[in-house]
Amino acid sequence: MSSSSSPAPASDAASPTSNSQASILILAVAAFVIVTTEFLMVGLLPALARDLAVSVSTAGQLVTLFAVVVMVFGPPLTAWLAHIERKRLFVAVVLLFAASNALAAVAPNIWVLSLARIVPALALPVFWGTASETAAQMAGPARAGKAVSMVYLGISAAMLLGIPLGTLAGDAIGWRGAFWALAIMSLSIALLLHVSMPTLKAGKRVAMAEQARILRDPTFVANVLLSVAVFTAMFTGYTYLAELLEKAANVPSAQVGWWLMGFGAVGLIGNWLGGLGVDRKPLATTALFSMLLAAGMTATVLLAQMQAALAIALCVWGIANTALYPICQIRVMKSAPHAQALAGTINVSAANGGVAMGAALGGASIPWWGIESVGLVGAAVALASAVAALVIGVWAHKRQ
Repeated sequence: MSSSSSPAPASDAASPTSNSQASILILAVAAFVIVTTEFLMVGLLPALARDLAVSVSTAGQLVTLFAVVVMVFGPPLTAWLAHIERKRLFVAVVLLFAASNALAAVAPNIWVLSLARIVPALALPVFWGTASETAAQMAGPARAGKAVSMVYLGISAAMLLGIPLGTLAGDAIGWRGAFWALAIMSLSIALLLHVSMPTLKAGKRVAMAEQARILRDPTFVANVLLSVAVFTAMFTGYTYLAELLEKAANVPSAQVGWWLMGFGAVGLIGNWLGGLGVDRKPLATTALFSMLLAAGMTATVLLAQMQAALAIALCVWGIANTALYPICQIRVMKSAPHAQALAGTINVSAANGGVAMGAALGGASIPWWGIESVGLVGAAVALASAVAALVIGVWAHKRQ
């Protein structure tokens, strides 16, 4: 997310220093831990559900809960807290993640675990909304782009390595051990930020009414709603991918993490492919990769018992899945060229709405049609998203 206000750097932090560079690196590691905390649940669902004696569908609603909180509270909380001095803000956010991960590790039931998920969900959008701009300010104008890229590298690393490694750790030391590891990492990062980050001046509050003006543009609203649909399709299947691999493809639980790591690794190809066309034809590119997503999800279900074919199907799914993250973000920002930072913020909230809806939809389909249904239902939503993208493209062209 992007905040709608900016802090003014203090005089001792106006130019890049070794401390500033170290702080940026630590922010990237913090992003890694924060995003891993959000999505680690995907890989831990089977073990967690067994231990807490709940269904996988019920456990999957923890993903829904996290995303709904981010979606509802993200923009107002980020705007409300944007005036707080950045060092204090980041240390507080990461300490909150340390405490919530520790609570998750000792949760005796699903209700306590739900509370442990609500707390970091409130803090996550505040971090997303301020980390990249703070990194740019600490690095200075000449190095701003590189600094922002480094912070987002932490997010990419979480999708590629954090979730699969967390899944493997959960298998080796238990899902509670995985949350303890995140708690210890969060505490260590908070201490490093306290020691290394320079003090930055507070920013100014921006009225919510002023931020809401962008919502009067119907083209922008249509693009935001399209992001909701796309992320619903993605997370109808992705939320339950670990369970799908275990139950439908008979992948041993000890190997699921490696399959998820491969899924994330091929996604780097999708990240590159998606960037090729999104600048020139954002809606057409959204439609193309939504159709690719539908094909990959369907093939994964149909070919689950054939390991080589399953690997190929998951590659297609992984490429489309990862590509659609930046595609949706860039598409929405391009639809609001005069307010791109706020557009990006709103898109992240919309995406989390899609995450919540996808996790809920997939969880609802499992009791009715079995675990395989999450791929097929997700594919149906992806195809509908592709059609919607093409319709919006034609409609927007006529409005010009």
